[in-house]
Amino acid sequence: MVGPIDGKKNQEIVFPILSPDPATNKDVNFLNYPVYVGGNRGRGQVYPTGEKSNNTTFTSTVAGQITSMAPAAKGKTDVVIATANGDVTQTIPKGLDIIVKVKDTVKVDQALTLDPNVGGFGQGEGELVLQDPNRVKGMIVFFFTVTVAQILLVIKKKQFEKVQAAEMNF
Repeated sequence: MVGPIDGKKNQEIVFPILSPDPATNKDVNFLNYPVYVGGNRGRGQVYPTGEKSNNTTFTSTVAGQITSMAPAAKGKTDVVIATANGDVTQTIPKGLDIIVKVKDTVKVDQALTLDPNVGGFGQGEGELVLQDPNRVKGMIVFFFTVTVAQILLVIKKKQFEKVQAAEMNF
């Protein structure tokens, strides 16, 4: 489980795969195994506590004028909005681009941040090839043997042609 993550900065995710060992598990063979991976970068996720994740646009909960924006703990930003009923503080998580400034007037549900959610479902397909090092070494020895045999056959053919040519000249 990965996320939520910013889509623009994380176009590719690398994760390890633990492959089975055919030497210890007899149900596994040295073959090509297809691997299918899917990922959902989400659309406006909400944590179980009801808070918005940093994968969605943060909007103003009240109408009023922004009086201050100050850094908070863990890279978050506190935005203070002055209303007729008093000041309201909204906390925006780190990693989001804030599009409002101090002294801007905001309405209810007006965006305070850019929408980081490129969203959508992505999938990939690949192959996991289990190979035994001894099989690879054996394949190399086989290829070398075949190459040497072919070279020796060509040399023998040339010798045979020379003998035939010599017999014809008598």
